[in-house]
Amino acid sequence: MEEEVLVMGFEGSANKLGIGIVRSDGAILSNVRHTYITPPGEGFLPRETAKHHQEHILSLVRMALEEAKISPEQLSCLAYTKGPGIGAPLRSVAVVVRILAQLWKKPIIAVNHCVAHIEMGRQVTGAKNPVVLYVSGGNTQVICYSLKKYRIFGETIDIAVGNCLDRFARIINLSNDPSPGYNIEQMAKKGSKFIELPYVVKGMDVSFSGLLSHIEGVANDLLSKGEVLILKRFFKFKESVLLFGRPQKKIF
Repeated sequence: MEEEVLVMGFEGSANKLGIGIVRSDGAILSNVRHTYITPPGEGFLPRETAKHHQEHILSLVRMALEEAKISPEQLSCLAYTKGPGIGAPLRSVAVVVRILAQLWKKPIIAVNHCVAHIEMGRQVTGAKNPVVLYVSGGNTQVICYSLKKYRIFGETIDIAVGNCLDRFARIINLSNDPSPGYNIEQMAKKGSKFIELPYVVKGMDVSFSGLLSHIEGVANDLLSKGEVLILKRFFKFKESVLLFGRPQKKIF
């Protein structure tokens, strides 16, 4: 019988700080988070984000252990996001992990942020050898496992879809609590106008910078009139509906 493995994982690559404890069979024993929220219309800067993580990480460690009902002695190792991500918050979390590893006498495992997302999806869905559409604030990629490595078969050639949404949310002064994309969608559900926007597909690659520039111009014009925007994009590998709305005015 295999020995049970318990891993405490630390994620702090952007404005969300999360700590989870996972068992070797995939069971999630705890998953606690704290998000750095900036005023509507503002993004988050590396220095302030790192300070947020420093202020909340120890309380999250205690909460994770309490939720999992285990002690540090029962942990097998500590894992943390090594990258990709924002440098300052990544370093802040890594320093804490190294200190805890020394105090608790546990080994450390550095984890690639992108691979972790894929492996979590495989664990939850039970998918075997999937073709992955990986979209986040900093990444938009089509990925598949081939010849013992994850390989990129298509990706954004400029900004990620998440970054596109974040920047548009700032233009229309939406909060990033719980996330800009979610708030955009909720506000746009109240809209009634549909506006075609350009999209760029180059083989298996996509581009969002032109779309963002175009919608910035459209938004500045229409939002001054109290309009709501609904954006529909079609990619070669995925049909995606992105909804944009203005929170200041109720639309019927």
